[in-house]
Formats: sequence, structure tokens, C-alpha cells
Amino acid sequence: MASRLADAISPYLRTHAAHPVAWYPWGEEAFAHARDRDVPVLVSIGYSTCHWCHVMARESFADPETAAILNAGFVAVKVDREEHPEVDAAFLAAAAAFTRDLGWPLNVFVTPDGLPLYAGTYWPPVPVAGRPDFRSVLAAVSEAWTQRRDQAESIGRSIRGALAAAAPVPAKESDLAQAVGAALDRLREAEDAPYGGFGTGAKFPLPTVLRFLQAPGLPVTAAEILHRALNAIERSPLFDPVDGGVFRYATRRDWTEPHYERMLIDNAQLLQVATAARQAGLAAHLGRFLLDVLQQPGGGFGAAQDAESIIDGEPSAGGYYTCPASRRAELDRPAIDGKVITGWNGLAIGALAEAGARLDDPELISAAERAALAVLEINGADGVWVRASVDEIRGRAAAGVADLAQLAGGLFRLAIATGDSHWAVRARDLLAEAPSRSGDPVLGTLGITVPGDVSDGDEPSAPAALADAHLLAWILGAGDEHRHAAEDIVRPHLATAAAAPLAHGALLRIAADISRPSRQIVVVEPDAGPLSRRARELRADLVVCVTPAQAESFAAAGFSLFAGRSGPAAYVCEEFVCRLPITDPADLA
Repeated sequence: MASRLADAISPYLRTHAAHPVAWYPWGEEAFAHARDRDVPVLVSIGYSTCHWCHVMARESFADPETAAILNAGFVAVKVDREEHPEVDAAFLAAAAAFTRDLGWPLNVFVTPDGLPLYAGTYWPPVPVAGRPDFRSVLAAVSEAWTQRRDQAESIGRSIRGALAAAAPVPAKESDLAQAVGAALDRLREAEDAPYGGFGTGAKFPLPTVLRFLQAPGLPVTAAEILHRALNAIERSPLFDPVDGGVFRYATRRDWTEPHYERMLIDNAQLLQVATAARQAGLAAHLGRFLLDVLQQPGGGFGAAQDAESIIDGEPSAGGYYTCPASRRAELDRPAIDGKVITGWNGLAIGALAEAGARLDDPELISAAERAALAVLEINGADGVWVRASVDEIRGRAAAGVADLAQLAGGLFRLAIATGDSHWAVRARDLLAEAPSRSGDPVLGTLGITVPGDVSDGDEPSAPAALADAHLLAWILGAGDEHRHAAEDIVRPHLATAAAAPLAHGALLRIAADISRPSRQIVVVEPDAGPLSRRARELRADLVVCVTPAQAESFAAAGFSLFAGRSGPAAYVCEEFVCRLPITDPADLA
């Protein structure tokens, strides 16, 4: 049987290409085929570094007898959640009506018209501890479809209606400073002070929250909470002292027993946190992990590294990472998902640019530039943006708002680190294009509601990323309309963010930045000299060091902060009101 997944760019889909299951990729064809056959659809969602996705694939999807049952009674669709985040979000919302045990693999049974019938996560091949086996689930759904279809479809319509009715209504606007203060109070209450981090169960790094705690102007308690968490992460088994990366999360309160997959978004954002916290050692280790492990030959950064590896002929979850360095050198590394995701690379580009400037490490900045060129040339070829590419082959899924906004933020930070206005111009263009991105066309055809979620637990949401990029554009002098845009984006969500700060760290960081005066430092020197070195030691919303020619280029491109700047001199500005030029580094404070 020829596989429809064989030519997929997703490494996750390709691992299922040899299965006896007649998988379809996400698309209208699968649902049309289900309508022709009058059978339900199984939408099975996962990602390449998901341990239980691997387990269920080996136990059920690779089993010929189970596959025969699935093929006879269903149309099976395999989805990479990192390639189709809207699809994942929509089906997670539907699955919540059937189970609280949400996660991946996520398996949702729907009608050919997309009405949810049943959902769950991992089902074993035999019943275990009250969890039914996968074949029994298939039989139950098939029986409901053939014997009680009206009842099943009625439940599905009720769920769809409830999801549509739950579309978020903008909350009442709150005062910026008041919302920021309320959020900090709740984080103080949620902190697990003895161990660092938040909550008393599994521990996630939550870099979006740590970035909020680093916002200038917050009380000293914010810095104390931040450093307890960051120090706990660095000292714990969550941090890999050999390769330098940080694992996805710890299953225990004391940061032990990691879930061993390593994600680009976690490590890129933690690099930004470590850089801002002046923890040079941790920042250097995280930067090396991005360059040595996740950067692909074409320049972009892969999405993740697997938890599993093969040791002594058997799959082992985490075994590679618990080996000493000498033993690791003899083993094959766990697989890398080389999917170059547009937005995630934007986060990495920005983090590496900031770290390279702070650590005076040109290699980190060079890596950021290589990634920027790769994403612009491949994912954005001919101005048509896709969500991801692999081995310089473009995927079919279109880039979303968050993708372009996150990339814009990364390019603005690269412009600041390099002094090259070209990156800022590209970022400004992306920022103008981002809001026009449309949603997944198949979900629209099926009438499936995509949750209007603005939470940013593990990465900045689309609104937060847009607001971040607008604020960077404003700080660089692109115009007051960008600051107004950032504030307009943030304000409607402030009440929700203040009530649930663990899920809105990125949005709250923007609110904190908007709520106080900005401070900018521009250094103009023919070559990076004593003024530049001194300026990079200082804390400000913007520290940018440029040559006279670069200052002219920024000004000509419409970034007014650089207009009329000549050197060698440093310009210290608050809200674009600048002091007299400073020529002695000793006077730069």
C-alpha cells in the first residue's frame, strides 16, 4: 500500500508512513473520502519527540490486525501539532468534553462533517488500570456510529455549539499598572518557594513568566522569585550539563525525574531569560545547545530533540541523557526533529542576538543571522509564508499570525544586536503583514471553532507576539502608532492575564513595559569601542551600538531615534527625549 505520508515534510508524519494504517495527512481529501464511505474520521495528533506517541505507534498503529480494524471502519488522519497548531487547539478543545486527561497523542473521533464523537489520548493494546484498550475504543465508536448515530451526532452538535458559544469576549479594560501588580501578587501566592518555580506538582520552566518577572520597575520580590526558579532549574536534573539544554519539564516538585525531550521554544526563551539575568554561564550553555544540537545545515533551527534513543538495541526514554559524558560519546544522539518552524526560529534568532551582544560572542550573532536568512529565503520564499520547512523543503501549512509576529520580534532584536537596519525593515514589513493571516481552511470548511486563546504558557501567543514586535518598533523610533497598537492589543486581555498570570506571562511583560517610561541608549562609534562596551553593561529598554553609516541607514529607513546622531558619542534618552551627547565612558551611567 503506497503511503500518503511518504512525501510529508514532517518527521512525525514520516515515522508513520510505513504503518499498515492507511493514513491521510490533514486536508479536505480525508473528510471527502469519509463522506463517500460513510465512516467516522480518526484525527490522531502528536509530534516527533512525544514519548507516548512513539509508544502508541509501536503498539497499535504498527500492528497489522489493529490497522485492519481501523482501515475497515474509519478514515485515519495523522497531524503534526507543531505544523498545524490551530488544528491541535481546536481538537484539544473538543476533546475536553470527553476527558480531563488531555495531552498527546491526542486521538479524536469525528463525523465526516467534523462533529466530535469521542476523544482520548494514549490507549494501550490491552486494558490497563481502568484504561480501555484501543481496539475496544474502536469497536465502541463504530457501534455508536452504526447503531446510535442520531444520538452521537446530537452530542457532537451540542459540543460544537458549546465551543462556539465559548468564544472569548474581551474583558473589561484594566489599568496597566494595577493589572501588573495583581498578577505579581498571584505569582507570589503560586510560588513554591522551598523548591523554586510554581505549584507543588510537575515543574515547568515557564520562561514567559520568568521574562515577566524581569520587567524593569517591578518590586524586588519579582527578582527574588525569578532567581529562585532560575537557580533551581540550573542546579536540577532538568538542566543537561553535557549538551547544555533544558528538558521539557520535571515530573516532581523538586525538579527531578525530567520528561527528557528538549524543545527549541523552551531553550531559546530560557536563553533570553539567562541573558537578561546576567547569568553568563547558563546563557553560554543554552546558546551552545542551540548551535551544536538544534541548528540545521541550512541555518534554521530544528523544533526539538527526542526523549528516546536506542541503547543496546532497545528504545530508551531518557537513557542517553542519564549516561556520563564518556558513555554518551559512544552512543547515537536522540533524533532531532529538523522542522524549521517560522515563529519558533524568530524566538531563537532574537534570543541568540541578545545573548551574542551581551556575552560579546560573535558566533551566536552569526548563528542568528544564518537562521534569519534561512527562514526568510525558504519559509518566506516569494513572499508566500509557510509555517515550517524541513531540509529546505517547504511545508503545506500556511504561517499564522504568531509565526510572523514572533519572527518580526526576532529580526528587530537582530537589528539591535548588529546595527543593521535591513533586519528592522524586514521586521516592520512582517509586522504589517501578520494581522492579515487567515485561519486553517479545512477547519473553516468543517465549521470547527478555533479557540480564541490568548494564553502564552510555553510561547508568546499571537497577541503577545504582535504587541512585543510593535513595542520594539516604537522603541527604535518607527512611530507612536506602534506603541498605541501594542497597548490596544494588550488592554482587552489585562483582567484575564492578571487573574491567571502563569498562562499570560508574555502579555504581562508587555503590559509592564508599557506602564512605565522607556529608556534608550544609542552609541555611535566607527568601531565598537569603550562607549559601546560600557553601554552594554547598563540596563535599558534598548541598547544599540552603531557606526555613523548605520545610524544614517536607520534614520533613512524611518527610525527616528537615529536621526541626527553622530559620534563618537552616546545618547541616553527617556521617551525619546535625549540628554546631551556623552563622549566619556565614565559619564555613561
